[in-house]
Amino acid sequence: MEAVKKAQERLAKYPLVFAKCTKTATLYARCVLLKDEGLKKNDCAKEFEAFNACLKTAAKELKTRI
Repeated sequence: MEAVKKAQERLAKYPLVFAKCTKTATLYARCVLLKDEGLKKNDCAKEFEAFNACLKTAAKELKTRI
């Protein structure tokens, strides 16, 4: 049951991780939503990579993983 406890603790930190990345999340979401002709592979890759990097950095600062 130790694994379950650790997973619950990790999941409890997710809102904090995401809260640190609101700017990059907004940019990524805006890119996805503004694709009127349909989203194609790699259309928002730059924004996604920035968001992903932010999440990893925030998780590292909070001493957790995602």
